[in-house]
Amino acid sequence: MPLNIKDLKITSTDFKPLEMMRDEHAGDKGNVLPRLTVSGVPAGAKELAVICHDPDAPLPQGFTHWTVYGIDPAATDLSDAQEKFRVGPNGAGHTQYYGPQPPAGHGKHHYYFWVYALDTKVEGTLTREEFLARYADNIIEQNRIVGLYENN
Repeated sequence: MPLNIKDLKITSTDFKPLEMMRDEHAGDKGNVLPRLTVSGVPAGAKELAVICHDPDAPLPQGFTHWTVYGIDPAATDLSDAQEKFRVGPNGAGHTQYYGPQPPAGHGKHHYYFWVYALDTKVEGTLTREEFLARYADNIIEQNRIVGLYENN
């Protein structure tokens, strides 16, 4: 997969890059999807995908908290993405957003909200790993915002 970063951005009004996410977004304390906004979608994008992943989870591949496909490239506000678009499986195998819930005392975890602009439409509801293996060559551009969370 080539390096593809230019104008595409994903931001949140609920947390700033590399700042702590609020408890309401945690899996065991509200499980509310953070408000996300996308901008700078490149020309030629046929679909957007968003994946939230915690590489710090004590599992071989980390833990995927959310996978969403079928996002219209003209969409900017992803606050209702859970209801509007095709949600794939998270790391627990459920098709829903599952907020941060690192093991107590495990320190701060990083939650990467990746946005991918693709030159094709994604078929099915793939896991993060399946998506990256199958569609890596179709990614026109990508970017991310990273939030932090810690369970004391």
